[in-house]
Amino acid sequence: MNKKNLYRIADNWFKNQDWKPFPFQKQAWDAYLQGKNGLLNAPTGSGKTYALWVPIVLDYIREHPNYKTQTHKGVWAIWVTPLRALSVEIKNATQRFVDDIGVPFTVGIRTGDTSKKERAAQNRRLPNLLITTPESLQLLLSSKGYDKKMNSLAAVVTDEWHELLGSKRGVQMELALSRIKTVAPKLRIWGISATIGNLDQAREVLLGPGSESFQNSVLIKAKINKKIRVKSIIPKKMELFPWRGHLGLHLLEEVIPIIKSSKTTLLFTNTRSQCEIWFQRILDKHPELAGEMAMHHGSINKETRKWVENAIREATLKAVVCTSSLDLGVDFAPVETIVQIGGPKGVARFLQRAGRSGHQPGKESVIYFLPTHAMELIEASALQKAVKSQKVEERIPYLNSYDVLVQYLTTLAVSDGFYPKEIYREVTTTFCYRSLTPEQLGWILNFITLGSQSLQAYDEFKKVEIEEDGRYKTNNRGVAMRHRLQIGTIVSDAVLTVKFLKGGYIGSIEEWFISKLKPGDVFTFAGRNLELFRVKNMQVLVKKSKERSSIVPSWMGGRMSLSSEMSQLLREELYAVAELLNSDQHNYSENNGETKKQGKHGLSRELRSLIPIFKRQVKESIVPGPKQLLIETFKTREGYHNVFYPFEGRFVHEAMGSLLAYRISLLSSITFSIAFNDYGFELLSDQELDMQQVLDNELFSSRFVKSDLEKSLNATEMARRKFRDIAVIAGLVFTGFPNKLVKSKHLQSSAQLLFSVFNDYEPDNLLLKQAYTETFEHQLEEGRLQLALQRIEKQTIIWKTCTKPTPFSFPIITDRLREKLSSEKLADRIKRMLLHLEKS
Repeated sequence: MNKKNLYRIADNWFKNQDWKPFPFQKQAWDAYLQGKNGLLNAPTGSGKTYALWVPIVLDYIREHPNYKTQTHKGVWAIWVTPLRALSVEIKNATQRFVDDIGVPFTVGIRTGDTSKKERAAQNRRLPNLLITTPESLQLLLSSKGYDKKMNSLAAVVTDEWHELLGSKRGVQMELALSRIKTVAPKLRIWGISATIGNLDQAREVLLGPGSESFQNSVLIKAKINKKIRVKSIIPKKMELFPWRGHLGLHLLEEVIPIIKSSKTTLLFTNTRSQCEIWFQRILDKHPELAGEMAMHHGSINKETRKWVENAIREATLKAVVCTSSLDLGVDFAPVETIVQIGGPKGVARFLQRAGRSGHQPGKESVIYFLPTHAMELIEASALQKAVKSQKVEERIPYLNSYDVLVQYLTTLAVSDGFYPKEIYREVTTTFCYRSLTPEQLGWILNFITLGSQSLQAYDEFKKVEIEEDGRYKTNNRGVAMRHRLQIGTIVSDAVLTVKFLKGGYIGSIEEWFISKLKPGDVFTFAGRNLELFRVKNMQVLVKKSKERSSIVPSWMGGRMSLSSEMSQLLREELYAVAELLNSDQHNYSENNGETKKQGKHGLSRELRSLIPIFKRQVKESIVPGPKQLLIETFKTREGYHNVFYPFEGRFVHEAMGSLLAYRISLLSSITFSIAFNDYGFELLSDQELDMQQVLDNELFSSRFVKSDLEKSLNATEMARRKFRDIAVIAGLVFTGFPNKLVKSKHLQSSAQLLFSVFNDYEPDNLLLKQAYTETFEHQLEEGRLQLALQRIEKQTIIWKTCTKPTPFSFPIITDRLREKLSSEKLADRIKRMLLHLEKS
């Protein structure tokens, strides 16, 4: 069938849906049917799915003229999605298309939620169009005869590639594609990405730098002007000394009219704890919403999450309080409005969430920004500009993740085995391992066969055998079973299932939180107050409680930091304020209750609302300009406060605070406690610091950063903690069987023992080196720290000796107090501090 007739099939189908294909969709159809690989960049809700499923099916029709009567044996295309929740949407869209045009294709899903019965059937015969996750794709590669099942594979599509890039799941995909390219000679590889700053590099990582796939590829950008309207909820009364303790709840009543005027509203929170609190508080204040409101986050059981997702589709819910569990492309047409509670910390995340509303081509997305404290309105102002410019973050890909390679080679050994020369050629075509040397591969092969130099005496680490013909193969069924159970790169603390005493699964919760509770304690989870009865066999047994007060769980993944893009945008907003406030020519007039600047320069509505705070800041200090770094010092009954404001995000501030504390300690015998947030960090001491002396000694020098960091942060201890994740991924420690998981503390102790052995006896161990590399590059963001110090070296240091805390320093001080005091005592303490500050 020629191209014209093929397109007529697609065009007629679109016409029957009352749709018209976008130009970018037809571009993708053309490129795919010409045999090209590629990356498609298009905004959320613009029809990306049909941009690739359509040509994949049309190509089958072209290759098989008797497609209506001929049943295809085997898998024709694989669609990889990072979230299991997306698979149902994709399947429904695909099934609808193939059914309507009369192609007898089977469409199936293979994820962690797939039943044993269905999985067994798939093992016998894969569906023609398979929707899966990176982990389940690796499991397919661990099955016998996978190459025969995939040799007629025409396409692999990696959806939401921006979510996988910059993570070890992305590395998993690179390796899987390198293998599939060999066993499926006609393979075409495509990626789909929404919000990402480094698209060219994203395509290179997906296809392999310099590979034939990359040479024969295209980058298609959808030229769709997706309208996003951002509305900030500005407090009627502005607190002069902001703090983040109330999680935005003081603006709860501002949200209710938004919920009631929209068909469906999603309220995005940054943490599961905040999600639980907001859900409970809204119901407490507005019980009339009971039955019309739900909650959705990753620890709630699968059945409840699916029920919530279906209820949103059917427009039976007015509001859903959620986390990033609903970030990605699930098509919820009834959703009209999004409320972002607190700074999203990244432009891409904000745009992704905004796209959940108006999730249809041509529809406008509406997102409200609710600040949890006044200073977050600066982020809101920055996001307004970012939305207009579409300036989003880059995702930095991983390099030389030896733990993932160890897992991958064991996966191949568990299935049909591999030959090192062939695998080396494939692996070095990937972006992650392009610089892998034969010696490094030799070390890894030695590691999986003998357990490395230090562990040769222990049989449990000898997972792979070398057969007579040189093939590396796992022949031990127990080793194979344990490996398949542990395939994946997402490592978290051990989770316990939460169940009612009388039966009924509620969800899962991290062991570290439950370990702090005792029987009888009441905690809030999945919107209920639950009393802990006992913990047994990795299960948390609970019963309903009528107690009003309860403990809200916190999850280890709750810490988020400003991205580099957001940090830069935030600084630019502050510089605009500084230009006005720190000049002698500024004149303000009151107009309808809003402070406005007279003249050609103007501030956003959000920044204008913060003028009282900025004025108070200037009264005691300054708002720093583009060529200035602000340092404030003052004394309270707690001691001497030294506060620095790089505006670089909490991760960079954590590292910079430790670095500066170490460098100062070399000049004088002084100890500090360190507190930090996204805007700055504080060094608190019981003795006064000679600030001028330390500034004269190149305090912010960008030289010797790595060696100084190692000494200041006890890098060995941080690498020891990082090694636990690497050990799990590489299979050095076994996490346990389903429902019999190894306790977190036992995993940690096993990993620490191995770390100590390698550190003492095998310093060249590649996994050990990786632990140090990841500590500096990913946890401490050493690259960003270097750039921040280089910027500061060119700035003028403005040191202000203040008589009391300033609006900028107040949130940092209260964050430090949070670790010492209960929430009630903290609120009382802050109330007294505010009364004292506001009097002066």
